[in-house]
Amino acid sequence: MSLLETLKNRGFLYQVTDEKGLLAAEEAAPLIGYIGFDPTAESLHVGSLVPIMALVHMQQEGHRPIAVLGGGTAMVGDPSGKTEMRKILLKEQIAANGEKIKKQLGKYLDFERGKALAVDNATWLLSLNYVDFLREIGRHFSVNRMLTAESVRQRLEAGLSFLEFNYMLLQAYDFYKLNETHACVLQMGGQDQWGNIVAGIDLIRRMSGKAAYGMTFPLLTNASGEKFGKSVAGAVWLDAEKTSPYDFYQFWRNTDDRDVEKFLGFFTFLPIEEVKRLGNLKDKALNRAKEILAYEATRITHGETAARKAYMASVGHFGQADPTGSVETSSTIRSITINVGASVPVYLLPAAQTAPEIPAIDLFVLSGLAKSKSEARRLIGQGGGYIGDERISGVETTILQDDLTGEGIVLRAGKKRVIRIKIQGG
Repeated sequence: MSLLETLKNRGFLYQVTDEKGLLAAEEAAPLIGYIGFDPTAESLHVGSLVPIMALVHMQQEGHRPIAVLGGGTAMVGDPSGKTEMRKILLKEQIAANGEKIKKQLGKYLDFERGKALAVDNATWLLSLNYVDFLREIGRHFSVNRMLTAESVRQRLEAGLSFLEFNYMLLQAYDFYKLNETHACVLQMGGQDQWGNIVAGIDLIRRMSGKAAYGMTFPLLTNASGEKFGKSVAGAVWLDAEKTSPYDFYQFWRNTDDRDVEKFLGFFTFLPIEEVKRLGNLKDKALNRAKEILAYEATRITHGETAARKAYMASVGHFGQADPTGSVETSSTIRSITINVGASVPVYLLPAAQTAPEIPAIDLFVLSGLAKSKSEARRLIGQGGGYIGDERISGVETTILQDDLTGEGIVLRAGKKRVIRIKIQGG
């Protein structure tokens, strides 16, 4: 099966510039293709998993993926999908973010012996001479055509800075540069990148007369139309220190019924036949499919051990979705021994620092269930804070030190976020 067919079958394909030409190029030789990741934060989030998984499929099909770290383009800021100008970051922060993201991408792609490349466009963009760039590259761009690009057009009413307006030229130049230095013939990205990708293809044609291709992915929303990648607590990060493997697992476990098949296609490596079968299950069996989705997505990002622990902790607190085991699957989740006594994540309080009575609000903050005391007050005040299965009655509630010895207590924020708190060595 061709890369194009694989991505199409799994739901990745939104648009392609020249499907016949791309198929012919793939038949002639392994493809070299790229996707850019601007290091505007120190970690990628689950919204980045669509392009990451596309690069992984590309590598698995025998092609050579290139991950471009946008150390140069992040200095400008991509206006796509934004209602206002991005915050301008310092060079040092962008470079530090880029190093962390490069390491993060190494969890998904094999960079050994040139099987995949990670390059930073700062190496060729930051040294450009502005006037030379305008004369050699800028002359090939029509302002009228640039204004029709979705990434530009959506921002015109709200206001688009001249800095951001240049982003398309820089991204197009990236494609041209990669084509010249690495024989890269394919650029992939979200559907809002279509104008930028086409601009790069056109620049390559004008500068060197070579053929190049573009492919875009659909911008994901959940079944309710909300932007994909958010939870009640905010963005779901790929960094385990920013979003724990347990919370990462729960994000996928709470997938809407209508999204299960789509997400299995995007975020697991299960055969497409199994994806379709699991997506068509009903009731408790569909909940078992959600467990499989959560387990596989967590395993790919955080590893087998972390996925197993997250699954066991979830089962220990909420029970197994389909205790009869009637859903057969090739997923590694079926090899896990179910232990309904498995513990939830534990936070250990230092014994020497534990007062006779501790405000429940403080415990929510210390354990990470709330980011601040004000957030903990709102949670409890709105009826979303629990000790075990009992709702906390008021924001002044305190917990006795004696209750934190032995197995301690289980704190819960809402229905799904849970942690056990006990005194260390108590």
